[in-house]
Amino acid sequence: MDTIELPAITCPADLKALPLEKLPDLAEKIRQTLIETLSQTGGHLGPNLGVVELTLAMHRVFDTPTDRFVFDVAHQGYVHKMLTGRWDRIHTIRQHDGLNGFLLRTESEHDCYGAGHAGTALSAALGMATARDLAGTDENVVCVAGDAAFTCGPVFEAMNNIAAHTKRLIIVLNDNEWSIDRNVGAIAKYFNAIATNPGYASLHQKAAKFVEFALGEGARRFAEKVEGKAKNILLPQSQTPSNRSVLFDEFGIRYYGPIDGHNIPLLIQTFEFLKTQNEPVILHIITEKGRGYKPALDDPLKFHGLGKYNVETGETAASDKPTYSQVFGRAVTDMAKADEKIVAITGAMPGGTGLSVFKNEVPERYFDVGIAEEHAALFACGLATRSMKPFLTIYSTFMQRAFDMIVHDMAIQNLPVRMCMDRGGLSGDDGPTHHGLFDIAYLRGVPGIVHMQPRNEDEFVDMLWTMANYDKGPIAIRYPRGNGPGILPKEKPVLLEIGKAEVVADGSDVALIALGDMFPVAEAAKKELEAKGISVALINPRWIKPLDMPCISSFAKKVKVVCTLEDHVLRNGFGAGVIEELSDAGIRTPVVRIGWPDQFVEHGTPAILRKKHGLTAENCVAKVLATLGK
Repeated sequence: MDTIELPAITCPADLKALPLEKLPDLAEKIRQTLIETLSQTGGHLGPNLGVVELTLAMHRVFDTPTDRFVFDVAHQGYVHKMLTGRWDRIHTIRQHDGLNGFLLRTESEHDCYGAGHAGTALSAALGMATARDLAGTDENVVCVAGDAAFTCGPVFEAMNNIAAHTKRLIIVLNDNEWSIDRNVGAIAKYFNAIATNPGYASLHQKAAKFVEFALGEGARRFAEKVEGKAKNILLPQSQTPSNRSVLFDEFGIRYYGPIDGHNIPLLIQTFEFLKTQNEPVILHIITEKGRGYKPALDDPLKFHGLGKYNVETGETAASDKPTYSQVFGRAVTDMAKADEKIVAITGAMPGGTGLSVFKNEVPERYFDVGIAEEHAALFACGLATRSMKPFLTIYSTFMQRAFDMIVHDMAIQNLPVRMCMDRGGLSGDDGPTHHGLFDIAYLRGVPGIVHMQPRNEDEFVDMLWTMANYDKGPIAIRYPRGNGPGILPKEKPVLLEIGKAEVVADGSDVALIALGDMFPVAEAAKKELEAKGISVALINPRWIKPLDMPCISSFAKKVKVVCTLEDHVLRNGFGAGVIEELSDAGIRTPVVRIGWPDQFVEHGTPAILRKKHGLTAENCVAKVLATLGK
C-alpha cells in the first residue's frame, strides 16, 4: 500500500490543526495502518475500519479528556487510541506490555471508561453526565454504541432513566447490522426498517442542507424538519394518528438520522449542532463494518476479531487440529440430529462458540438471542421445564452476567440446563475483560450444580454426551479457548460416572491433581520430579463439583504433598475446594496450589502469562520440592 504523507498526529490538537480537506487522506492513512498492523498482531479489524470517519469527526469537534467519549465494548477504540498520543505504539496492540485491545482508564487520560462487554456504555455515560450536572460544569459526554448493544437489557434500563437524570447527553447509534455475527431479533429489524426506508435518501439531503445552517437560525428550523422526517420513517407506528409513537421519543431522547457515518463534513457539522442541544439526543449513523478492506467486507464475521492474516488475501494460518469450540459444535449438532429434544442457545456468537454448524444443520432448534445473557439463561430454563435439553453456550466471562438466573431460576428449581462455558480459563490477548478465570468460584457455591472440565477433546465429547443424558439438575462444563492436545474423539462417546476421577498414575510421595488444560503441565512436572527420585501420582479429577473425595482423600492420606493445578484464580477455585474437603475430613497433608493470582491478569499470550504468573511445570516442581523440604 502507498504511504500517504501527512503531518504526524501525536494528540487531538494535531488533528484539529489539519485542514478539513486533508481528513479523507488521514482516514485512508489510518485504514492502511490498521490493516498492516493487525495483520501482524491480530485484533478487531472490521469494527475499527467502520468507525474511522466517526472517530475523526468526534475528535475534531470535541476536546478530550475534558469531554468524555464512552465506547460500548470499546473494541472499536483503536482509532481513538491512534488520535490520542498512541499512534506510535499501535503496533503493540494486544501484545504483552503493549496497548490493550480495549480501552483502559489506566492507559490514557483520554480513556474515561474501560470496557470489554457490551451494553455498559449508556449507563456509564449517563452517570458521567449526571455527575457533570451536579458539579455545574459544561463538558460534553458522547456515548458510542453499536446497534447490537441495543439487544442488551442494560441499554434499555439506561434509556429508561436518561431523560429523568440529565438534560445533555449525546448518544451515537453506530448501525452496521453486525455485533460479532449478524444482528438478530426485533431491534435489528427495527433499525433496518429505518435505514432502508425510501425516506432515508430524502433525510440525507435534508441533513446535507443542515450543513449550510448549522451555526445560525436555520439550525433550529432544520432540527424541526429532521424530527418530523424521523417520525415518518421510524417504525413500527400505529395507523391511528393519535396513537403514533416512536421508540426513542417515548424514552425522552431526541432522534436524528440516519446519516452517512462515513461523510466527515456531515458528521462534523452534525456534532457541532448536537453539542448545542439542551436535551438528550441520539444520532443514528449508518456505517460499513470492514470499510476499505475487501476481505473484511466479504467476511465481516471473520474480521470482527482474528489473529494474524495475509494483508493481500486476508487468509489466516490453518490449524492442523480443531479447536474445542469446533469440536463442541460438531458433537452437539450430531447429538441433536439423534435427539429432537436438544436445542442450542447462544448470545450473538455462533461462530465463536462453534454453533454455526448447528445453525446450518439444525436451524429449527438453534436460537441466537443477541447480546442478552440473562434472557438466554431464563429462556433455557423455560425450555427445560418442558423436557427440552437446552445447551446454553456462552463464554465463561459473559456467563457472569447470568449469575442471578443460575441461582434463582436454574438451581433453586433444579432445572436441567446444560451450561457450556467456552473460554473457561485464560483468553490470552483479549485481556482481563475476557479471561474466564472466575466461573469455578461463582458456580462452586451454588447447591446442586454439577461442574466439570475435560483434559482432551475425546473426554470433552464424553462429557457433552453425559450432559445430554443428565436430567437431575443444572450441569456445566468449562473448556479453554483454542486447540486441545489433539486427541480425536472416538466414534461413539461414552457416559461418564458423575463425580468419578481418573487415576492416570499411582505414586506415594506426591499427588498431582491437574484440572483440564493444566494436565500437560502436570505431566511435565511429574517427569521432572521422578527424575529426582520422587514417586508421583497423577490424577485427572474431571469433576469440579462434586469432587471425587474418596479418590482424593485416599491419595492425600498416603502422600507427603498434594498439588492442585487449575486455569482459574486460586481464590475460591478448584484447589480451594480440595483444601476445604480435606480439612473437613481431618486430613492435614499440605496442599500446594498452582493457578492465577488474586488480581486481574493482563493481556498477553498464554505462554508469556503462564510463565510470568507461575502456571508452569518448573514452578510446580519448585513449590512441591520446597514443601517436601528438598
